[in-house]
Amino acid sequence: MKNNVGSVDRLSRIVLGPVLLTLCLWGRKLPGAGLGAPLATGLVSLCPRYKLPGIKSELGW
Repeated sequence: MKNNVGSVDRLSRIVLGPVLLTLCLWGRKLPGAGLGAPLATGLVSLCPRYKLPGIKSELGW
């Protein structure tokens, strides 16, 4: 599968993913963050939600 998450998007997901996950574990209601979705998609550079409409956040659209 081709990567569709660019470097800036990936870095923000890797940095903010654990923060959102921690907030979720502390009782905040954040859909998707509780599953670790931002962190996981940042680590693998592939976002299924970007794939459906054909969005790429990497350079060279």
